[in-house]
Amino acid sequence: MEILQQRSTTAQVWEAAEEFIRLFHRENADAGDPRARLAAVRAELAETGTYAHTPEELVHGARVAWRNSNRCIGRLYWNSLRVRDRRGLTDADDIAAECFDHLREATNRGRVRPTITVFAPDAPDRPGPLIWSEQLVRYAGYGDHPSITVGDARNAPLTEALRRLGWPGGPGTPFDLLPLVVQGVDDKPRWFDTPADAVLEVPIDHPDDAGWAHWGLRWHAVPAISNMCLEIGGIHYPAAPFNGWYMGTEIGARNLADTDRYNLLPAVARRLGLDTSSDRSLWKDRALVELNRAVLHSFDRAGVTIADHHTESRRFLSHMEREERKGREVGADWSWIVPPISGSATPVFHRTYEDRSSSTAYVHHPGAQERARGRDLV
Repeated sequence: MEILQQRSTTAQVWEAAEEFIRLFHRENADAGDPRARLAAVRAELAETGTYAHTPEELVHGARVAWRNSNRCIGRLYWNSLRVRDRRGLTDADDIAAECFDHLREATNRGRVRPTITVFAPDAPDRPGPLIWSEQLVRYAGYGDHPSITVGDARNAPLTEALRRLGWPGGPGTPFDLLPLVVQGVDDKPRWFDTPADAVLEVPIDHPDDAGWAHWGLRWHAVPAISNMCLEIGGIHYPAAPFNGWYMGTEIGARNLADTDRYNLLPAVARRLGLDTSSDRSLWKDRALVELNRAVLHSFDRAGVTIADHHTESRRFLSHMEREERKGREVGADWSWIVPPISGSATPVFHRTYEDRSSSTAYVHHPGAQERARGRDLV
């Protein structure tokens, strides 16, 4: 099976390494003059074709990659990211176990902590390990079309691929936890059942309507992205799951509302007694607001960290101001920064941004999205 990976020449690695090492020393006063470290990196590159980051460089690099994430609105706290250094691990069993520990630690009994776990990097003679799953926690989708899918329709292809690979499936509810798919070095992708104790789930109900509880809605507490590659100074870490905390609209306006996900707006509208015969009644808009109210209410009641889109928008502008005072320009993708509901009511709507690229970043390598859908899994 072909594994698509980004490859860089030694010259390209050195160029990115030099840029990062100088940045690290400039932003860490205790690191001192970078010349000795640059000489060591150049020598290591010449001998092996790669180099190893120090633990301090890894921590700073992972945090800077978050700082550089153009699509993330929640970057104000980039320097608080907890970094779990697991670069010595290449085997799927060990990686899966550490991913589940990552979830337990990040969940922190509901006080969610931004966390990343970094596994072995790519090397000149072999690619590093991969996590096929898009996030560490995903719900199954049983069926091949959104109108007849039980669960998350986005994950129906992956669910079917896992069934062909031997996963027996869950009990058939809309919120069955999917296994985690991990590929170790020199190994085939394998699935690992997600332990129930690693996933905190929040029951979703409405602050003004107790009847919502009968629907059995819920969502998991920690959004841990797991199929992006962490790039630091020319070194690629293809397995480096990371998380912040949810913004309510990610769940209420996308995961539960999108027509190719749970498609709940028609059911919410019926519950509210809205006229759904015409879009001009704005039933979708009204249902969307109530669904988002329910998400925020439920997470707050459960004591689980979550942000609302108005607060997070103000925080993002605070982040921009703070970075600009330090002489650093902030890149952003407007289509991702502006929330999916009430965009013009938030301050991030009324300005433009430059979509900047950096050699220290989280990126999707070729094939990552296809693997997350289960393509070529069997």
